[in-house]
Amino acid sequence: VLGQFEVKVGDPVRIGAFTTHIAGALRKVPGETVAFATLAPRVYLRLGDLDQTGLLQQGSLARYRRLYRFPDGTDVPALVEKHRARLDALRLSATTVQERKEDLGQSMRNLHHFLNLVGFIALLLGGVGIASAIHVHVKQKLPTVAVLRCLGASVSSAFGIYLVQALALGLVGAALGTVAGVSFQQLLPRIVADFVPVEVDARVSWPAILEAAAIGFLVCLLFALLPLAAVRRVSPLQVLRVAYEPARRRDPLQLATVALLVLTVFAFALGHTRRWQDGLGFAGGLLIAFGALAAMGQIAVRTARRIRLAGWPFVIRQGFASVHRPHNRTLLLVVSLGLGTFLLLTLHLTQASLLKEWISGRESGRPNAILFDIQTDQRGPVADLVRAQGLPVVDEAPIVTMRLTRIKDREVQAILGDPASKLPGWALRREFRSTFSDRLRDSEQLVAGAWIDHVDPAQELIPISVEDGIARELGVGLNDELLWDLQGVPLRTRIASLRKVDWRRVQPNFFVVFPRGPLDDAPAFHVLVTRVESAEDSARLQRALVAAFPNVSAIDITLVLRTLDQILEKIAFVIRFMALFTVVTGVVVLVAAVVSGRFQRAKESVLLRVLGASRRQVLRILMVEYATLGLLASGTGVVLAVAANAALATWVFEIPFHLPWAAPLTAIASVTSLTVLTGWLASRGVTRQPPLEILRSE
Repeated sequence: VLGQFEVKVGDPVRIGAFTTHIAGALRKVPGETVAFATLAPRVYLRLGDLDQTGLLQQGSLARYRRLYRFPDGTDVPALVEKHRARLDALRLSATTVQERKEDLGQSMRNLHHFLNLVGFIALLLGGVGIASAIHVHVKQKLPTVAVLRCLGASVSSAFGIYLVQALALGLVGAALGTVAGVSFQQLLPRIVADFVPVEVDARVSWPAILEAAAIGFLVCLLFALLPLAAVRRVSPLQVLRVAYEPARRRDPLQLATVALLVLTVFAFALGHTRRWQDGLGFAGGLLIAFGALAAMGQIAVRTARRIRLAGWPFVIRQGFASVHRPHNRTLLLVVSLGLGTFLLLTLHLTQASLLKEWISGRESGRPNAILFDIQTDQRGPVADLVRAQGLPVVDEAPIVTMRLTRIKDREVQAILGDPASKLPGWALRREFRSTFSDRLRDSEQLVAGAWIDHVDPAQELIPISVEDGIARELGVGLNDELLWDLQGVPLRTRIASLRKVDWRRVQPNFFVVFPRGPLDDAPAFHVLVTRVESAEDSARLQRALVAAFPNVSAIDITLVLRTLDQILEKIAFVIRFMALFTVVTGVVVLVAAVVSGRFQRAKESVLLRVLGASRRQVLRILMVEYATLGLLASGTGVVLAVAANAALATWVFEIPFHLPWAAPLTAIASVTSLTVLTGWLASRGVTRQPPLEILRSE
């Protein structure tokens, strides 16, 4: 307001008939949203000075708000509910502190559940790493197990030895994770200090700590049991041939462990989502992702075994063939890398879709200023003034006010007096601000019926287009009749079409649209939307409007849009921060998988070097293998992420599906590069191993 009128603190101002001076400027109004304060900028006066302004006269529109403090122990929500009928009859609204707490609490609970699920995915990804580490460990120890069996050890004893090792590692990991989590919790208040307007007091919750440690330990145990089952299938006869005849039959313990893992995923998802449908969808989608990635890993191995790249350079042929070599890590790397890519890209694409659909003041061309109460004879001059300021006229529309008096064959007053009626009172009592137009706006989509752009003004039954949401509220559909009162003139209408309206767009949107003809000469005022690029442009426009057209009001919602962007950025930061744990976990799993196969790769590099391959060729072969695996895993994760984003946009957020191609391509390039870089760092020492040293170890 200060910028609009070019005034500063201490300047004299006149409000109505009262002259005073500006004592200060407010950036935010306590207890009020920035959006509401921006739509109706506030000027605060002492209550005792209000009468001197002369603003409260016959016909003035005023809203009164009264705050109450009840004695301690009063059940305020019950008291309000007791008098709800009388409040509704007097058209009074009431809100309690408890309602505001519940609104905020529900939003925070939804975010809490979502972050729990993201963390659980990171935990499952860590479980994949555990299974890999145990698998490699067991593979190396199978000859030892066979020797123990020859010396008389039972199956249960041999299995118990390695199970105790896995349990000990799980306990140590859960303890270290608990310490790290509690330490991070103490730093969290500093991280969110700029996000929330209150001080966050970090307290240690022992039940939460025990729950987290128990879940981590359980996942560790379940994933460790999968590869440990191989110990139970080792016979004494395999001492000499364990490396060449691995058992292929399924172990009942493995099947039971897989079933328990699936049940754990579903139980956690159902317990940490608001609706059971969301929990089933999350768990089902996660299992589909795991299954698709595992299937892709198996397909890659079989494809690499069958394809012959005759004529290709030796390095590429050998690197591609390494995908199906014995003791390969193809399946593990595809699942871990693909799952990390899938999760992070899904979150990014969903956020991008929401940001694109939600109002954003940074988008070029999107209107962010509204001029209303323009009289019919002012349309042209006001539009010329806007263009003279160097601003575009994005859209304009006439507004005709009317009330609904009859729905089908029932009078509105009769419906309001019927206690059995389920129609909403707000829709029956409200004053509809309708328009007439010969076109659909870009925020409207025809969902039923036929659009009629023009009719004879003398036509008795006027075809109209109704927004599908208000049609459902009123219980009407195509060809139903509605009777309107236009300042005493009855208008008979028939619903010719239903429209879906995007109410988030900053442009004229209406419940009811008439065709051109019947309302062209009706009393109306007009609205115009434009776009200002800065606060200075907005202030200059409003000063020009005040000077030339005092009756025209302007609303600059730039601050509203900026506030929404800030909120979304904070939410996005939290999502990215939590997703970072999954990415870090995926990197750790990747490094562990590479390091676990280090000895096998050293043996292969020795054989290649004995056959005449140089160190550079060996390293290039490894890089080709890692590039192939990274490309395969990231590509599969990208496909899954795009499908998940399309499902979320369509069925959860109910917004159009948008795919920014830069994000999937960047994900593929980044993950592939990270895989190659990690493989190179972890394999640097492999080519330096002397051939004789490796051969002697046999």
